[in-house]
Amino acid sequence: MSAESRQRPVLQRLRLEIRGVVQGVGFRPFVYTCAKSCGLNGFVGNESSGVFVEVEGAEANLREFQKLLRENPPPLSHITSIESKKIATKFENDFHIAKSETQTDKNTLVSPDVSVCDDCLHELFDENDRRFRYPFINCTNCGTRFTIIKDIPYDRPKTTMSIFQMCKSCQSEYDNPLSRRFHAQPNACQECGARVWFQDKLASGSERVDNNFGEDAILAAQKVLCSGGIVAVKGIGGFHLACDARNDTALLTLRERKGRVDKPFAVMCRDLATAESLVEINEAERKLLVGKERPIVLLKKKAENDLSEFVAPGNKFLGVMLPYSPLHHLLLNSIKEKFRFLGVLVMTSGNFSNEPIIKDNNEALEKLLHLADAFLLHDRDIFIQCDDSVIRVFENYELPIRRSRGYAPFPVQLPFKLPPVLAVGGELKATFCIAKDEFAFMSQHLGDMENLETLRAFEKSVGQMRKLFRIEPEIVAFDKHPNYLSARWAKDNLTRAFQPETRLVAVQHHHAHIASVMAENGLDGAERVIGFAFDGTGYGDDSAIWGGEVLLADYCGFQRAAHLRYFPLAGGDVSVKKPYRVALAHLWQAGIDWNQ
Repeated sequence: MSAESRQRPVLQRLRLEIRGVVQGVGFRPFVYTCAKSCGLNGFVGNESSGVFVEVEGAEANLREFQKLLRENPPPLSHITSIESKKIATKFENDFHIAKSETQTDKNTLVSPDVSVCDDCLHELFDENDRRFRYPFINCTNCGTRFTIIKDIPYDRPKTTMSIFQMCKSCQSEYDNPLSRRFHAQPNACQECGARVWFQDKLASGSERVDNNFGEDAILAAQKVLCSGGIVAVKGIGGFHLACDARNDTALLTLRERKGRVDKPFAVMCRDLATAESLVEINEAERKLLVGKERPIVLLKKKAENDLSEFVAPGNKFLGVMLPYSPLHHLLLNSIKEKFRFLGVLVMTSGNFSNEPIIKDNNEALEKLLHLADAFLLHDRDIFIQCDDSVIRVFENYELPIRRSRGYAPFPVQLPFKLPPVLAVGGELKATFCIAKDEFAFMSQHLGDMENLETLRAFEKSVGQMRKLFRIEPEIVAFDKHPNYLSARWAKDNLTRAFQPETRLVAVQHHHAHIASVMAENGLDGAERVIGFAFDGTGYGDDSAIWGGEVLLADYCGFQRAAHLRYFPLAGGDVSVKKPYRVALAHLWQAGIDWNQ
């Protein structure tokens, strides 16, 4: 044996299968860079279940490579597992990115939509950058994901970006493993990507004015906002109705048009300093405000602030969020001196009360015509709508009030495995959940399941998530209330939409809440818990309306230990939305007179 052969390291080859949020987050270029830095050969690619990697090299180099994967993954990724096995060597002489592979029975986790990153934000306001003030700037570390994806693997042809052919410069970035836009599926620029335009409500149909594209469109929208008008702004997951949060007349007009007497509106502040001038913010709340999810955070108002009293009348708290899309940043950062006071905008969901947020241009032009004075539109289609999330911090714990954009469809990891299950949810503030094995995928907020619009959004979202996560339900769980639209849908669609062997399971409303809290806290159900459910009303096992329940429960069943005394519910479920009826019913039952 020669001295050279004795010194040459023995080559080994590994195949790794990586699961989690590993598509659309820059994971393949990250693997490519790690492999190159460790002197390894092989390839990396996407498949329906995640990312596959084959690497070949010396044993020490392979160990270093696996250490890098686990310790320094891309910021938007979330690895749930890495499976590794030795395979035969192939003696390749390079590392490359392989073509994606589709597996009909496999699924991977999908990244939520996240806010624009600091790098893209710097380029957005850099006059020397080719994407200067481009409203849809993004990279693998930020931007839209969930709302544009139609199927997995997450590649451009399977998103709503498929209609935009990249220019040479964008294609070069997309193909360059060392670029942070390598395989960034929404990658585009002014030359080849989506465009924004302004449309006055007086324009007929879908008429556009040529000089109201791009920068002119944003300036036109700012002009309407400065004059006290209301603008319907198309965002990442749907439309917002925007107006100046310091203008009483604008707020009163919005309330009158939307039929929203005193329910608080959320505001979007230009930056953290602006928010700090309006509300009290502790460290946990600050972290939420500036995090990649960018939810609406409920914060205590400062006694002295310059907002209109009609933003959140009679309320000590204010829902505050910071800009999360490039278009928001442009709208709140004017290049003209006279528009600079637009540091705070009311940003409320573009819809009628209790309906899903509107996502399509034509629907917005039809349904929001009587609510908005003008429209700021764009031609990047939203495949599935996704409203803003709402979070409150209590004793440094994040308490989701509405879990949607920035969080959905990231799953809750269960302490046990389940067969494929679809839980269709209740009626008010509707969501659904689809589960398989140890993952429960919560949908985004949809609205109240009391109208056709919400039902259609529910059906499309269920279809999308069944497709993304390759789940064919063996069980469909529904609320016991016989009149809930979600329960009726489950029963009516059992034979049409599901496999013949799929079975229905009715679940008592309050038991479902307690089971959800058990799962959220990682309880395996081996022991019963004492559960308090005071969320509202639910259909009981005795065919009465329950509310205020104490249950001795596990996942399989419950014993009703205590409850509030029954009382007449005038008008049935209507009383839930008219609390004065409940108060009067209690007075009547107690024999206490009241004045008309």
